[in-house]
Amino acid sequence: MDLINLFQSFRSILCVCPCCNDIVRFSDLRIEYKGKTSKTWLDSYETKVSKLDEKEDELDEKEETLREQARQRGRKKVPLIVQKSMHTEFAKLKYDPYDIKAILHPVDFVVFNGMHSKKMKDVVFLSKQTDNIQLNNLRSSIEKVIDKASYDWQTAHVDITGAIKFE
Repeated sequence: MDLINLFQSFRSILCVCPCCNDIVRFSDLRIEYKGKTSKTWLDSYETKVSKLDEKEDELDEKEETLREQARQRGRKKVPLIVQKSMHTEFAKLKYDPYDIKAILHPVDFVVFNGMHSKKMKDVVFLSKQTDNIQLNNLRSSIEKVIDKASYDWQTAHVDITGAIKFE
């Protein structure tokens, strides 16, 4: 209890600042000592924490660099992966792999030619030939609809409950 009273009494001691001549409380002073002091365990601990923080910062920077390098390597592999997964005849076509979207039925792929470069040129349907008469008839009907320009564009909004509203 005496220690608490001592600190409380520091509020009642007033001092005059030698630099600006302001009156301040003794309890508000930030006292500094320019001489050498012996190190305590807290000084050692703070030094170790500071070094650990520096190492963490270095690792964070290194991690971000490594992640970016991995992203770049992955992006370079995408065209090869897409070409390997596509029918060999489609892979010969020079479309940007990021523009190709798989549908698989009734057509295999839709190419939004120029989408990745943000300059759409055209939309291309890609399908390999098949002996399936029903599928060929369906594809033929799709081709006729496109040739006759008998299609429409509609925008639908789906809210969080699943309700659909067309514009």
